[in-house]
Amino acid sequence: MSIDKTSTPPKDEAVENPEAAAGADVAVDPRLLVREQGFAGYLTEFKRKMKAGDLGSLPVVVGLVVIWIIFQSLNSNFLTAGNLSDISVAMVGTGMIAVGIVFVLLLGEIDLSVGSVSGVAGATFAVLNITHGMNEVLALVLAVLTGTVAGAVHGFFFARIGVPAFAVTLAGLLFWQGFMLQILGSNGTINLDDGIVTNLTSYYFTDVAAAYGLAIVAVAGYFLTAYLGNRRREAVGIPSRPLSEIVVRTVLLAVLSFAVAIVYNQYRGLPLAVVIFLAVLVITDFVLRRTAYGRKVFALGGSVEASRRAGINVELVRISVFAIAGTFAAIGGLFVASKIASANQGAGTGEFLMNVIAAAVIGGTSLFGGRGRTWDALLGVLVIVSIQYGLALEGVGAPVQYMITGGVLLATVVIDAVTRKTQKTAGRA
Repeated sequence: MSIDKTSTPPKDEAVENPEAAAGADVAVDPRLLVREQGFAGYLTEFKRKMKAGDLGSLPVVVGLVVIWIIFQSLNSNFLTAGNLSDISVAMVGTGMIAVGIVFVLLLGEIDLSVGSVSGVAGATFAVLNITHGMNEVLALVLAVLTGTVAGAVHGFFFARIGVPAFAVTLAGLLFWQGFMLQILGSNGTINLDDGIVTNLTSYYFTDVAAAYGLAIVAVAGYFLTAYLGNRRREAVGIPSRPLSEIVVRTVLLAVLSFAVAIVYNQYRGLPLAVVIFLAVLVITDFVLRRTAYGRKVFALGGSVEASRRAGINVELVRISVFAIAGTFAAIGGLFVASKIASANQGAGTGEFLMNVIAAAVIGGTSLFGGRGRTWDALLGVLVIVSIQYGLALEGVGAPVQYMITGGVLLATVVIDAVTRKTQKTAGRA
């Protein structure tokens, strides 16, 4: 399984899937033949993508590097182990919700309710566990299910009744925000006791072996997945990457992984929140790119009518996607509550919703549907939180932070729109 962040059209995914290719009598996409040409082929493919405007996540990565260089030049504390660790933990709550937004955006739709749903989840947990003394695990499960049910309700009105997703989720934003205020009561804030939820963002694996061990697992897992995937492709006659390329990719991943591990071990250790977030990204990426359900989501984002004629249960997939978005909104809300050790009336309000949507879009998920990966949430939220922390170190106020984040989002959407037009001109839309 490749971990590069470039998006891949669903038709390519079907070709790359060995099981699908084994029984299909179709021509192999010529773009896949670059794998047999080694690095020369990839250089040619890169030039072709540049001409077609298909840059993938490259602009985001370059932008992130530039952001880090600028803020480090302004303040030498920006790239310290402590600040980078704090950034990685702070981004998890927003990132979790952005993962759910990626699913919705792949359909070409939007969910404006995730901020309010995240606040409801945190409030539900606090009321059940703190106010009513319910078992913490049961309260946590019910809080997450609250998000699932809320998302499924939105999906029902969208898929079965035919109400536009924008209108349904806008109504949900208002309803769930009011519901949160109602259950929190007049006090408006409930502090959390030390336990599972508070440990989500406060617990660190202090043993240096934890960070290095995770790095080893990530590198070994990638190499084995890529190598075995190549073997399966070769067995059915599908072009595969040369071994030398897999080795180079593995070495680059190893350098990045161990560099991150060193940074964590220089501060407090490996954050539990980051481990959970990475696990979620790996699982959801597998679901979207390697399962029949994921291909259905991409297919719907490409053409609803074609998907319906192909036998896909459009209504069920749509409802499930909004349920997934609600579930991740609830999980993200618990991480946000963990970060501040409380549930309050301000949860999920203000610029929070815009940051969540911006994270998915900035990371590379298209607003027009059919293109994106859950890893985009990681890239996008890293950009946003880096900007926030960098400006905070410089003492820049919230108004300027909003304007800069808005400018970055606008630039990303413009690039997305231009890319689509360029690809249409090149005959790839």
